[in-house]
Order: sequence, then structure tokens, then C-alpha cells
Amino acid sequence: MNPREGGDLRQDSALLQEAPAFAGDRNCKLRCERILAKASPMHDTGPTSQTFISQRLRLNYEDWGGRGKPPLVLVHGGRDHARSWDWTAKALRADYHVIAMDHRGHGDSDWVSDGVYSAADMVYDLAQLVHQLGVGPVRMVAHSMGGNVALRYAGAFPDMLTKLVAIEGLGPSPEYRAKQRAVPYPERLAEWIAKKRKAAGRSPRKYDSIEAAFARMIEENAYLTEEQARHLTVHGINRNEDGTYSWKFDPHLNVWPVEDIADEFVEALWGAITCPTLLLYGADSWASNPEKDGRTVHFKTAEVIEFEKAGHWLHHDQFDRFIATLRDFL
Repeated sequence: MNPREGGDLRQDSALLQEAPAFAGDRNCKLRCERILAKASPMHDTGPTSQTFISQRLRLNYEDWGGRGKPPLVLVHGGRDHARSWDWTAKALRADYHVIAMDHRGHGDSDWVSDGVYSAADMVYDLAQLVHQLGVGPVRMVAHSMGGNVALRYAGAFPDMLTKLVAIEGLGPSPEYRAKQRAVPYPERLAEWIAKKRKAAGRSPRKYDSIEAAFARMIEENAYLTEEQARHLTVHGINRNEDGTYSWKFDPHLNVWPVEDIADEFVEALWGAITCPTLLLYGADSWASNPEKDGRTVHFKTAEVIEFEKAGHWLHHDQFDRFIATLRDFL
């Protein structure tokens, strides 16, 4: 499988035909064929995959063309990938030069050699992307972990953004932080070391077929349509040498450092943001709404919008409303 071919449905179909599980499961095969029949190509030409260097890592980004138009940078969340923005990019590419990056350890970007991922390094990667593109100021739309990174970038480089949309990007709520910190730090550090050691000995999970990985994707987010889940799965997995399939993200991403930077420093970054900022939240998400937990007090220019019938991936769950919101704001 080559995810850099722009989401060719003929290629996707060939991959599904090869899946070993289909050999004895006609219903499974027919289901996937039905999904492919309903799906239409995400775009006529698709994005072009490009690379840039950050801290000796070769990182990937998808360029949807249109240089000369206002630049729009899309930043995905944890254990996700740049191609999860394809629907958004297609909707906005007529008006913007759309760039979607793969974070380190995700998608088609390099994994770090030591398995340690920090927010500061990811902020550096985002800064390098904008710097090496030679564009700016930019508009930026980011999700979850990517939103956390984008908000910090916006605070450190306020002149480099004209508009910012962060989808559930503020990180753990004050209540959750307090619960974490109720456990003595020595215990948390020891637990982190045990988890890292376990992660070091664990190989990426293998699936016998794309359909098995597809089922896991649906399980993760019940709001996804079959077509969305298929697209996210096809672009989110690699085929292993033994014929099985594994997610592209580094398994070490499941184990984050014990502590981030101090709360006061994060809040200072939020307070330094000068561009108009939208903080989007799903009403059915596990993430805490900052308007309700008090964190909006640290922002000067932020507005919170909550989406009904949407979870953590509200840009998939309520796509039409999400795009309408972006068009009005950007």
C-alpha cells in the first residue's frame, strides 16, 4: 500500500481484495465492496506529499496546491494522520493554500529514536514547517493534541497567525490534573518507567486484514460513517512484510511524560495569543469545555462554540456545521 497516491479507490479496492479474512467470509467482503461502491474519490488530483526536516527527523506534509492563496495549516491530533483532513481540505482548497502536516511519530513522518514525544518538540516541528514553507502569517485549524501544539505556537509567535481554530485542544481539565497530582510524584514517575519499559518490548499491533483494522476504527468512534472510517483506516495503516497491517503511529505515543511544563507557563502562552481564536467542543465528548471549567479566563481573544451530537472528533461528526463555522470565521 502506498498512501502517497492520493487515495485512489482502485488501489483501496485491491487492498481489500487481498485481505486474508475475506477468503472465508463472503459477507465481510460484500460489506467492504458496498462501502467502496458508495464512496466517491475525495478529490480529483489529491494532495502532493512533501517532506521537511526538523531536529534531524524527516517529517511529512500534504500540499493541496494553490500557492499564492492565503495559507491554511491543518494540524491533526494524537494517533491520527494528515489525511484525516481530506474532507476539510477539499472543502476549502478553492479559497486557501491548504497544508496538512503529519506530526513526528504519526502518518508518514519519522518516529523518534528514543520513543519520547514532548509538546515542545512538536511546537518546534510546527514552527519549522511554517518557517520552511516561507509563508505567513497563516490561518491554522488544529485538533486535540494538534490543538494543544497550535495554541502554544500561537502564543510564542503571535505575529505568525491571523486566525486560529482549536478543536478540543486545551488538554486535560483542571479537575483531571488535580486528580493526577493527588498521586505522589515518585509513584507517578515509577509508573511511567514501568509503562515505558513495557512499551519498549511491545510490537505494533497487527491486523490480519484491513477489515479488522476498519472495525477497530469504527469501535473507536461510533459517529464515523463507514466511508469516513474506511478512508481513515486506509491512510492510517501500513502493510507489514508478513502481509498483516499495523497502524502507522509509534506505540510509544501511548505513554506520555509524567508532567508537562508548569500550568502557569501554558496559561502564559494562551494569554499571549493575539489573533481571533475559536475553541470548538463536542457536547458528547469526554473533553472538558473551557467555558465551563474556567480556562477561558486565560485567553484574550477566544470564543467557545459547542457542537451538539458530536464527540471528540467533531470535525467528522458534524462536518457540514464545522465547515460552515470555518467559512464564517476564517
